[in-house]
Amino acid sequence: MSISPKLQKQSKPARPVDRLSAWKVAPDLFSSFRYAWAGISYAFKTQRNFRIHTGIGIIAFTLGWLLKISSTEAAIICLTIGAVLVMELLNTALESLVDLTVGQTYHELAKICKDCAAGAVLVAAVAAIIIALFIYTPPVLALL
Repeated sequence: MSISPKLQKQSKPARPVDRLSAWKVAPDLFSSFRYAWAGISYAFKTQRNFRIHTGIGIIAFTLGWLLKISSTEAAIICLTIGAVLVMELLNTALESLVDLTVGQTYHELAKICKDCAAGAVLVAAVAAIIIALFIYTPPVLALL
């Protein structure tokens, strides 16, 4: 399936991104990690919410360290932070793919796809808040 020339013109990214070799299979493990890091860097540079979630994750991790939570609780916090960041990366990927497909046109299914991806991030973030409340409330109350 090929993309029409009209859609190819519309789907160019706003910022120039070196993706000339993105279609190639990574020749070695180092290249795989480099491509993965490029995705994380792209999300951090271009997605405000990814930066917000990263900052909140750092605060949550630091708070756990200051409150001397158990290793198991720290692992749960790390997994929760990771889940939110993964959701944000997947949201960014899906939004980019939808934009590539529909370009500057509106399509109800594109809206549904983007809204559902954003909803997945919201569900993960709310779950993270609930988990943080369960883990951080007892040590905070003990300090009071």
